[in-house]
Amino acid sequence: QVQLVESGGGSVQAGGSLRLSCAASGYTYSRYCLGWFRHAPGNEREGVAAIDSDGSTSYADSVKGRFTISLDNAKNTLYLQMNSLKPEDTAMYHCAASPGPVVVVTATCRGANYWGQGTQVTVSS
Repeated sequence: QVQLVESGGGSVQAGGSLRLSCAASGYTYSRYCLGWFRHAPGNEREGVAAIDSDGSTSYADSVKGRFTISLDNAKNTLYLQMNSLKPEDTAMYHCAASPGPVVVVTATCRGANYWGQGTQVTVSS
């Protein structure tokens, strides 16, 4: 049973930083993709960043240069370092996993079929 548990969300002022974590367990695929998605009220869910087992990464244009995705294989934990946060980054952030590769155009994982419950990020102006 694959489980993904996010943590690290919170409330910060614009310009601040947060680091999200996603602890993964039960994932046995030799090839995989792990990604961060976000969903704000009134908006569609969007891919934020993704990384696969080949080390390929992709970022949404809106976060390039501000967010960094990384993976600690020893700890089975995915991270999202978020700097220079803006009010428009406010959303529920979820991590997701799939055996598919990164989809560069959308900064997502192809066929993402495992999802965490999410962690809320709120950025005030």
